Amino acid sequence: MDPAGRPSESTKRLEEEGEIAADYLEELLDIADLDGDIEIDVDHGRAAVEIVSEDPSDRSLRKLAGRDGDVLDALQELTRLAVQAKTGERSRLMLDVAGYRAARRAELVVIAEEAIATARSTNAPVALAPMNPFERKVVHDTVAAAGLVSDSDGEEPSRHVVIRLS
Repeated sequence: MDPAGRPSESTKRLEEEGEIAADYLEELLDIADLDGDIEIDVDHGRAAVEIVSEDPSDRSLRKLAGRDGDVLDALQELTRLAVQAKTGERSRLMLDVAGYRAARRAELVVIAEEAIATARSTNAPVALAPMNPFERKVVHDTVAAAGLVSDSDGEEPSRHVVIRLS
């Protein structure tokens, strides 16, 4: 926000990215004959878009997350490309479907906290299983908040986080 309480230029740009992404995703939902609402937000300097169901018991949107989030990762990349095609700039927007990423984030925080405890008790580095970039970022943030250090090691698809005391 600027001093007058108006959204900053960067916030306006991110909101525009969210609107473009929402239009793209609404067309996709129509083509796939899936019901869902699009929620747009700005979170940690990124456009955040989520496809949600009006009916909490409706599991049909989970198809868009796929097993292990693979479909969601691909859909996020396609949505970023659609935004880039309209704006001419690379987008870092985050996409969630039916709360998949939110639930996965909570799981990853627990995994990271357990690994942090192990690193502290053994005074040795702890290597986690391979993760995608979103998952690694969640772990890195959790480790940093705990006052430890983490690095990503390896090459895709085996890239993983290693947690160290310092």
